[in-house]
Amino acid sequence: MKWVGIAVVALAAAAFLLRPRPAAFDMKAKLAEIAKNEGTWDNQWDHAKEKIAELEAGLAKERDPIKIFQIRREIARHQLYEGTNEEAIAGFQSLLDEYRAQMPPPAAEALEGELAFAWFRLGETENCAMHHNADSCLLPIRRGGMHHLPRGSTEAVKHYAALLADPAIDSENAYSYRWLLNLGYMTLGGYPEKVPKQWLIPPAAFASGSDIGRFEDVAADRGIAEFGAAGGLILEDFDNDGALDVLVSHMGVEDQLEYFHNDGKGHFTRRTKEAGLTGIVGGIDMFQADYDNDGCIDVFIPRGGWLHDHGKFPASLLHNNCDGTFTDVTAKAGLLAYGPSMTATWADFDGDGYLDLFVGYEIDRKNVNWPPETRNFALYLNNRDGTFRDASAESGIMLDGVVKASVSGDYDNDGRPDIYVSLLGKPNKLYRNLGGGKFEDVTARAGVAEPVMSFTTWFFDYDNDGWPDIFVTGYFATLSDVAREVLGDKANARGERPRLYHNNRDGTFTDMSREAHLDQLLLTMGANFGDLDNDGYPDFYLGTGASILTALVPNRMFHNVEGRTFEDVTTSGGFGHLQKGHGVAFGDVQHFENLAVDRTYQIREDQSALAAR
Repeated sequence: MKWVGIAVVALAAAAFLLRPRPAAFDMKAKLAEIAKNEGTWDNQWDHAKEKIAELEAGLAKERDPIKIFQIRREIARHQLYEGTNEEAIAGFQSLLDEYRAQMPPPAAEALEGELAFAWFRLGETENCAMHHNADSCLLPIRRGGMHHLPRGSTEAVKHYAALLADPAIDSENAYSYRWLLNLGYMTLGGYPEKVPKQWLIPPAAFASGSDIGRFEDVAADRGIAEFGAAGGLILEDFDNDGALDVLVSHMGVEDQLEYFHNDGKGHFTRRTKEAGLTGIVGGIDMFQADYDNDGCIDVFIPRGGWLHDHGKFPASLLHNNCDGTFTDVTAKAGLLAYGPSMTATWADFDGDGYLDLFVGYEIDRKNVNWPPETRNFALYLNNRDGTFRDASAESGIMLDGVVKASVSGDYDNDGRPDIYVSLLGKPNKLYRNLGGGKFEDVTARAGVAEPVMSFTTWFFDYDNDGWPDIFVTGYFATLSDVAREVLGDKANARGERPRLYHNNRDGTFTDMSREAHLDQLLLTMGANFGDLDNDGYPDFYLGTGASILTALVPNRMFHNVEGRTFEDVTTSGGFGHLQKGHGVAFGDVQHFENLAVDRTYQIREDQSALAAR
């Protein structure tokens, strides 16, 4: 991507965030230009058809047998991403037929595993995606979640059973084969009875700590039937009519932001065009706030997360016009900047009564040769006239690394919001607010630097003692290690676990994750908290997964037990969706029922409340 900006050396030396003249800037036109110019290989999750076409063109010219094999295999992999599963199956099968006798056993096993998952993926696509219902893809899969078109899972089970029966397979891979075998039998209605005993994952492994009551997926019935890649989600009353509306984004630079209006009875109507949002695309997350104190909620949308130097996209500030429409005012507000980001946090950092903005960027210097002056954050202070000024240089904040999450909260109860930053692959940071937009790094004293491989985070007072605590998730685990832990071998299950930091009320925190029963491999991408049962203690929901397609681990719901421990209520509540989970929001869409919404577009209603209605 080409950078857009005024070629002024002084600005280039100050930061990588170059700003065009606001009056000449058209966000929708710029986003359309970025989408038009995006290279085929700039985004590993986009343009699968184009990738396949380029690979096939290269294959026609290639004469090296090893490279021919590699290209054909890569084509089959991209066919899986594209959803042309039968072509992928044929590709993997033909490679096995032609090369199995010549391949070393580990290579043949890997290819057989890819073929098995291609069949599994076909079953998912034909059933969970194309014929979705309230039970689809919920662990443990049962009732309507069982596949009506069974050929994909039937073949997958055969292949996984053959792999597991081979004494020469990699013992580490066996855990993931076993996990997927059990899922396959669930989709076919054969779990647990028909699963070979030596490979069965017992039902008790999926049991909830208590019965929270069933929450049903009613999204499609309520007017939200959306399909897309990872992105953000906001549940908010944008038009001040007393009912919470829904805003949905996707990470692709051609993916349209979608706005759904709530009629006050929990039914939604798409009003993207009417809201003036057509052409506002992309955004792997979103953050709402009333930045100009006009009583209407505005939205900040960062872009380019995970894409490194291919994600030099502008963020958007959408001003709520208080009439059902939004206007992109990014340049006018002084927030136009380019860089890969998926996180921001609003707070009144300088105490003037107006919300300021902290933005984190993913500046990975190990893999990208970023200019030395490139910052991985920006702190914008509100000028109280609809504009902001960049106060990063004088903030006292010094950050390096890939910022995956940033949150604000007053951890020391001094009346000034502080900032906690989650870094992927480096120690996390806590910055104490000194007032006036100035901060100091208090991480070491506070004891909140872990986990080193982290992602989602937030401040919340989980024990209701009046002092904000910190929860930060780990983001490193394989499917095999998740399965190993589920099967009870936690000691040998490697990976990064979350931290629940309890506020000691003296500027320090104590890690209580083990005591709270949260020291688990959760592989969390998106998350949020809310009170499921109206007991006054915050519960939380975790959207899980990874970019690798086989990372089919359930989203998780944890119930807060009087501020002492958390119990997993995923299966009793019907929350364990197996597809990737990203944006998460909690809210009451009908004023009487508890509701959780996750990025897989499952609006889940509390059935006990519905019965009371």
